[in-house]
Amino acid sequence: MQGRLKLGTRGSPLALAQARKVAAAIDTAQRWPDGYIEIVTVTTTGDKVQDRPLAEIGGKGLWTKELDRCLLAGQLHFCVHSMKDVESVRPEGIHIAAVRPRGDVRDRLIGAGSIEALKEGAVVGTSSPRRKAQLLRLRPDLKIVPLRGNVETRLRKVEAGEVDATLLASAGLKRLGIEAGTAIPTEVILPAPGQAVIGMECRTNDTTTQGVLSTVNNQITFSCVMAERAFTRALGASCTSPVAAFAVLDDGDLRIRAQLFSEDGSEMIEDRALLECGDDRGPAELARAMLAEAPPAIRGLFSPE
Repeated sequence: MQGRLKLGTRGSPLALAQARKVAAAIDTAQRWPDGYIEIVTVTTTGDKVQDRPLAEIGGKGLWTKELDRCLLAGQLHFCVHSMKDVESVRPEGIHIAAVRPRGDVRDRLIGAGSIEALKEGAVVGTSSPRRKAQLLRLRPDLKIVPLRGNVETRLRKVEAGEVDATLLASAGLKRLGIEAGTAIPTEVILPAPGQAVIGMECRTNDTTTQGVLSTVNNQITFSCVMAERAFTRALGASCTSPVAAFAVLDDGDLRIRAQLFSEDGSEMIEDRALLECGDDRGPAELARAMLAEAPPAIRGLFSPE
C-alpha cells in the first residue's frame, strides 16, 4: 500500500484508546513500524452537544455522520467505532469491514454494590432508553435522569453526588484502565446490540483497505454482531427504542437472546433463537415475531421494515 493509512475516530479518551488498539493490531499484522497508521480525530455533533439526549438532537448518527463525510470524501481510509453506537442502516458507500474480538459485554453499576442495594428512590443517571427500562423493570422506585458525557465525566458526577449511581460498559472501562463498579450478569441486564465490540468501516469500493482490515477481523465476533444488527434493523429500532440483544457462537451454533421493553420497563417481551451464521433472515424473523406478540406500549416504539 502506498502511503500511510489514515484512521478516523472521535476524540474522546475511550475512542482514542480504541483507535490505538486497532492501529497497533494492524501494524503488527502487516509488520509495519509502530505508529505507521495516522490517527485523525474528528469532532462529532454528539461530542459537541452534551446537554440533551441523543434522541432530541438526531440519534446515533450524531456519532458517525462527520466521520462518514470525511470517509466518503477520501480524507480518511477507514474509521473506528464502538459498534453499539453505529446505526443499523449505513450509507451505501460505507462497508463494515472488520471487528475486533468482543470484550466484556456486561454493564457495571457505579455507586452501589448491586441494583438491590440502591437506596429507595435512588437517582440513577443514564441517557440509554435500554438501561432506563431495564432498571425500572427491576426497581420501579428508582428515579432515572439523563446523564451524558464521556466515561470520566459520568464517573465524576457520581463521585460528586449529582446522581447516586450510573451504568457504564465494562469493556469501555477496561479499555481506559479504570477499575470501578460492580459487573451485572447478562441474565439480569442484557447488553445493547453491538456492545463491547470495536468495528472498522471503510469505503465499499476500497478493496485495498478492506484487505488490510480483514487481517485483524475476528470472524466469530463479526458473525454475532451482524446477527444483532440484522435483528435491530428489522425492528426499525432507533436510539429511543429500548432493545437488548446478545448473540454468541456456542458449539458451532449461533444463539441470540433478545428483549424489547416499554419506556418505563413495566412491559417486556423476550425470546431466543438458533441462527445460521451470515444469514440475516433468522434475526429478522425473530424481530418480526417478537413485535407481533408485543403489546402496543412496546410495538409503538419501533418502525419495522
